[in-house]
Amino acid sequence: MAGWRNTRSRNGAGYNNLTASRTIQLGRVTPQAPGNRTVFVNDRDGNSLAHFKGNSISTTKYNLLTFLPKGLYEQFRRLANCYFLMISLLSFTPVSPVSPYTNVAPLAIVLIVSLIKEAFEDWKRLQNDKSINNSAIDLLQDQKWESTPWKKLQVGDIVRVKQDGFFPADLLFLATTNPDGVCYTETANLDGETNLKIRKALEKTWDFVTPEKVSEFKGEVQCEQPNNSLYTFTGNLIVQKQTLPLSPNQILLRGCSLRNTQYIVGCVIFTGPETKVMMNSMNVPSKRSTLEKKLDKVILALFCLLFCMCLIGAIGSAVFVSFDDYYLNLKAKNPSELDQFNPNQRLKVFALGIFTLITLYSPIIPISLYVTVETIKFIQSSKFINNDLHMYHAPTNTPALARTSNLNEELGQVEYIFSDKTGTLTRNMMEFFKCSVGGETYGTGVTEIEMGAAQRNGIILEEGQKSSNPIRDKGFNFDDARLMRGAWRNEPNPDACKEFFRCLAICHTVLPEGEESPEKIRYQAASPDEAALVSAAKNFGFFFYRRTPTKIFVRESHVERMGQIQDVSYEILNVLEFNSTRKRQSVICRYPDGRLVLYCKGADTVIYERLAVGNNDVKKRTRDHMEQYGAAGLRTLCLAYRDLNPDTYESWNEKFIQAKSSLRDREKKLDEVGELIEKDLTLIGCSAIEDKLQEGVPSCIETLSRAGIKIWVLTGDKLETAINIAYACNLINNDMRQFVISSETDEIREIEDKGDQVEIARFLRETVKNELKKCHDEAKQHLQTTAGPKLSLLIDGKCLMYALDPSLRSMLLNLSLNCSAVVCCRVSPLQKAQVTRLVRKGAQRITLSIGDGANDVGMIQAAHVGVGISGMEGMQAVMASDFAIAQFRFLTDLLLVHGRWSYLRICKVVSYFFYKNLTFTLTQFYFTFQTGFSGQRFYDDWFQTLYNVIFTSLPVIFVGLLDKDVSASLSKKYPELYKEGIKNTFFKFRVLGTVAFFSVYQSIIVYNFVTTSSSGGINSSGKMLGQWDASTMAFTCLLITVNLRLLMMCNTVTKWHHISVGGSILLWFLFIFVYSFFFTDKGIFYTIFVLMSTFYFYLTILLVPIAALLGDFLYQGVQRWFSPYDYQIVQEIHRHEPDNAASALLEVGTQLTPEEARSFAFAQLPGQSSRHTGFAFDSPGYESFFALQQGVVAPQKAWDVVRRASMKPRNSQITSR
Repeated sequence: MAGWRNTRSRNGAGYNNLTASRTIQLGRVTPQAPGNRTVFVNDRDGNSLAHFKGNSISTTKYNLLTFLPKGLYEQFRRLANCYFLMISLLSFTPVSPVSPYTNVAPLAIVLIVSLIKEAFEDWKRLQNDKSINNSAIDLLQDQKWESTPWKKLQVGDIVRVKQDGFFPADLLFLATTNPDGVCYTETANLDGETNLKIRKALEKTWDFVTPEKVSEFKGEVQCEQPNNSLYTFTGNLIVQKQTLPLSPNQILLRGCSLRNTQYIVGCVIFTGPETKVMMNSMNVPSKRSTLEKKLDKVILALFCLLFCMCLIGAIGSAVFVSFDDYYLNLKAKNPSELDQFNPNQRLKVFALGIFTLITLYSPIIPISLYVTVETIKFIQSSKFINNDLHMYHAPTNTPALARTSNLNEELGQVEYIFSDKTGTLTRNMMEFFKCSVGGETYGTGVTEIEMGAAQRNGIILEEGQKSSNPIRDKGFNFDDARLMRGAWRNEPNPDACKEFFRCLAICHTVLPEGEESPEKIRYQAASPDEAALVSAAKNFGFFFYRRTPTKIFVRESHVERMGQIQDVSYEILNVLEFNSTRKRQSVICRYPDGRLVLYCKGADTVIYERLAVGNNDVKKRTRDHMEQYGAAGLRTLCLAYRDLNPDTYESWNEKFIQAKSSLRDREKKLDEVGELIEKDLTLIGCSAIEDKLQEGVPSCIETLSRAGIKIWVLTGDKLETAINIAYACNLINNDMRQFVISSETDEIREIEDKGDQVEIARFLRETVKNELKKCHDEAKQHLQTTAGPKLSLLIDGKCLMYALDPSLRSMLLNLSLNCSAVVCCRVSPLQKAQVTRLVRKGAQRITLSIGDGANDVGMIQAAHVGVGISGMEGMQAVMASDFAIAQFRFLTDLLLVHGRWSYLRICKVVSYFFYKNLTFTLTQFYFTFQTGFSGQRFYDDWFQTLYNVIFTSLPVIFVGLLDKDVSASLSKKYPELYKEGIKNTFFKFRVLGTVAFFSVYQSIIVYNFVTTSSSGGINSSGKMLGQWDASTMAFTCLLITVNLRLLMMCNTVTKWHHISVGGSILLWFLFIFVYSFFFTDKGIFYTIFVLMSTFYFYLTILLVPIAALLGDFLYQGVQRWFSPYDYQIVQEIHRHEPDNAASALLEVGTQLTPEEARSFAFAQLPGQSSRHTGFAFDSPGYESFFALQQGVVAPQKAWDVVRRASMKPRNSQITSR
């Protein structure tokens, strides 16, 4: 095999005498340095000594040996399971009054179900792994392409990937069928972005396309060690003693797919677990809801109550036991036979009595609670939230998606929302709207923000003043005849206009697609801003229509739209890419006439620092225009250029190549080299792009504010832009007292002009401290007045950096918490996360973060609940979120409807479990007093075993799924109802105390009524009723009481409630008929038949539940009459209105058109691919994309990201475009 066999034999001596990698013969192996790896291309023997990992992946959690121990360990990490394990072990001891299976059976059922679920999920993961690892790829063998499974690939192999195929490993891009050495890749599976990315092979390797040619290729790759950075790569390719620098442009990552290219040839660099996508498959931070944490406290309280009951019983046992009690027959037994009833060893009696009673009273802690709650929350999220048409966005075919079910009830308690602006409050659909060129402003349109600003000043702008430009293109909404159709040549500054348009057409990384005509061409851009700028250049007569690795082609119209046209090719010499540190992008190009120009665009702060001296008038007017644009809510970019001297450029380019070839700190060195040439710039002007508000944002924010939710906007925009956006979406208004803490003041600018960084920091710190104290004191005064105005805080990133200092943090927090709205502008992603964490941990309030971009991931993960917007910036935010929606306005339904319902339902479920288990255990506790505290059980073992898992399990599930206090429409009509969740009204210890009171009351009624009446009762044969008759009677009355009590708790009673409650009671009778007839060795034999033959039985099951529930009935009536909850008032107001909600689930309605309904139905299909969401992100519920490909539903886990990124194409996949 040419690719493998043409290597020299190697021995130990040869290995130990290696020289430097640059001078060695190709194919020799060098030890792997800690900082980089060496890969020999097309040489398996050369790579074998390095012991690189194979390309097979495994995402399973278990294997045959580890499944049982590891699975059990996962289950017993839950405290409740450990408790029941201890009880089960105690039940095997002689001190246990119940048989072992009474406690072992429920625990075993829970563990077996959980382990089966884990095993099934892991088995599906194994099948998916096999499917992925066995995917076919063309591997170079014997000078021809052979189909080989992915798992057999090794580092250094050369492979061929065809169009629409997925890259099987991280590849070094060598060659392509495209003549210009470029290929197009889609990274939707990796980061969710659907825009095509261009990748360019090194010119040295362009010819290695055919198997015969590529078989001759030998080279050595020195690169960084495997890491999880998706967007960086540092390395060199050494070919024929020539070192060529490698960048991310030559790397094709596993999971990406090839587009618009017949095939590419690549060399495997990283395999399997060392690929970047696999190294990114880390677990998302685990989140637990606040209610679940409080549930742990309730369990702890129940355990304390259990201990007290056992303590009372044990003391009673130690005191009661005596030789004088002849009926115990203690004197006739040997001391060794007395065990725990030896009056001479009362301390031992006390100790063993505690263990006895712990096993007897163990049902007080419900073993099925966690399983029931998880089941309810899973169905709530997968069936209700995901299928709600009110949260379905028809234009993008995107339904809501609950990515976790742990936090459903948390949605009903959110008090603070932290929101990004761009793409979250706005549409992130950029349109070129205005511009400033040479100090002259152009564009006559009126933005939504300007209309909002005018409205707050009492001025009403007519709709007609908005843009009415007849030339309307995607990304272009500009209206000014002075620049359109070549009219710019008549302006006072035509040369500046020409440079402005050329900068727009040349300085970018946009890829053109489709026919090379202005009407049919499509632009693939990394951001909507870039696409809008290139579209603007096209409409101004500078039509960018083709790109090669070294050239950009622009069709320039110099006179009129249909007049003189010239195709111009600009040679692209260097690209200095945009990043968050540089905040600018530069392109160095050569005109056909030899002119060398650097075009630069970026943020005003970084561009103005690099402008040449002079031309102050244009600088001042442009800055004034940018402030006007910012006040209008527009996004601005400065444009500048510099003519370069050839000698200056050549000298700089040598440094650039050195920096680009560096293996260490390449990015830093490139930034430093960029600084050397990005100076002495000439300002051309600035662009202004409009990002419109999303539909329904103002009304949504107003509704959420009425619900008691405080909304903070965290954005990277300017202060003026942020303020006007806040006004436009009703976040702040003129009635509010606004506190503004900004670094854009004359005093701070004066200090910054001096350039002393230490003094700047000291002055800013003091200024922020003084401003915070001033605002804090004023806020206290306003809050002391009864009719004071609402407060709002506006702060920028520089000031926020100092305000987050530990010495000022508490003051910032106190001020912010007293404000109805907070706007933080010019903030970094880290600051967004810090602010979120400050409120979450400092104020102990429930927070929700919502965003749409990668810069919002930290904020989303820092909050209690993270919501991702399926927007235009890819799916990074969605992938890190707990819930995903398509529009900000859907928060109303997510929080006020689903969140509130989930909170109410889970509160009722937990309270009911607390009630029914306490009631059951108390009846056993009372019986202890009548048995001399001996630990004698009152109920049969199977009664105790099946009470939780069978006879009372189904009705509470329906309550957790179907109960609702008011309809969805009323929940949104009266958003104030949501405040009950913020205050945690329904899960306070006062509520649980009330439940406990009625539990004690009802247990006393049931126990005393039954035991008292049965003591004198006789059966049809004239015999007295015994203990098992009384316990069966008591259990029957108790079961009827707790099930009817559940109906009394419901606000909504459907047929399913009746069926489940009636079915549970009927199931009990069926069970007792069979059990008491066939189990002849039990004391319970034939008891139910004896009881049912008496009139006493029917009278008791009628009167006892009525007497037990009477107190509860009266309490609920008095409470509703004299101290009603808010939702009860709303119920009374609308009690005569019919509830049209289908089956009391969701108010789906029929508001969708047939086309929209069909689109929604397709969106629910497994593996459905929609316009913006890539492959699996719109699958409903917890469904793993790869499991769905096999037709199996499986819970989604963190490692599903890996599968999405490694999915082999399926021709049968259903798509909707």
